[in-house]
Amino acid sequence: MSERAAPFYCPYCGDEDLRPSEQGHGAWECAACNRAFQLKFLGLLARNVQRTDTGGDSI
Repeated sequence: MSERAAPFYCPYCGDEDLRPSEQGHGAWECAACNRAFQLKFLGLLARNVQRTDTGGDSI
């Protein structure tokens, strides 16, 4: 996956002056507050998942 998800604003100061960082994939730098941060997708949550019963006997 070569595309990166771009944040719309800095999570620390709220400014929109963000640039990709050289620190690696998902790393961003905020020019307004001079902070660097990294975004990482952890996975999907299993909440509210309904499973259908495909095996076993139905009564």
